[in-house]
Amino acid sequence: MKPALNKDTRLCISLAARPSNIGTRFHNYLYDLLGLDFIYKAFTTTDIAAAIGGVRALGIRGCSVSMPFKQDVIELVDAVEQSAASINAVNTIVNDDGYLTASNTDYLAVARLIAEHGLQPSQSVLFRGSGGMASAVSAAFRDNGFHRGTLVARNPDTGRALAERLDYEYVAEVGDRTADVLVNITPVGWRAPPRCTTSPSTRRPSTPRTRCSMWWRCHPRPR
Repeated sequence: MKPALNKDTRLCISLAARPSNIGTRFHNYLYDLLGLDFIYKAFTTTDIAAAIGGVRALGIRGCSVSMPFKQDVIELVDAVEQSAASINAVNTIVNDDGYLTASNTDYLAVARLIAEHGLQPSQSVLFRGSGGMASAVSAAFRDNGFHRGTLVARNPDTGRALAERLDYEYVAEVGDRTADVLVNITPVGWRAPPRCTTSPSTRRPSTPRTRCSMWWRCHPRPR
């Protein structure tokens, strides 16, 4: 059980065009479970520069960043880690005594999953999707040495652009292609129950299926 709200309680926030209760409930539940003296609150803003200035000036420990601010905040922080620089998008800002460091935890989470699952750069990878998350996921694979990549996306503009940036192949449909690793970065499987358009035969029997998740760095890990 975390301490009662007091003058030393640390604040973490989110900035999004359309704040929701999901992150607020999730973070505050875990703060309570882990006994961390933190509180989390979702915000929106019409002045992103002033909002980030407030994070710095008020000593707000951390800030998660959602659309449409993921690129706008880059010029407002003191340091941008590779995870954010690789995809030109920030989703987390950490405030260390007024020094703001930006990162992208989607990218970091995927890099961690690659290591945990023992994936090898020599393996071929098939990515499904071309949105913001797809950019983070595919860039994490590319930066970890995976150069045999195929990106499948129904949107030819975003699909081709992302594939060209990463030097991967772009196709509109999976067809009869196979790969050592299949990464689903579409809504399929995340909400119930859309019809899946990927045939099970696309994936080789031993192919890992990687799901993406975020992990936050705005508070210290409990010891």
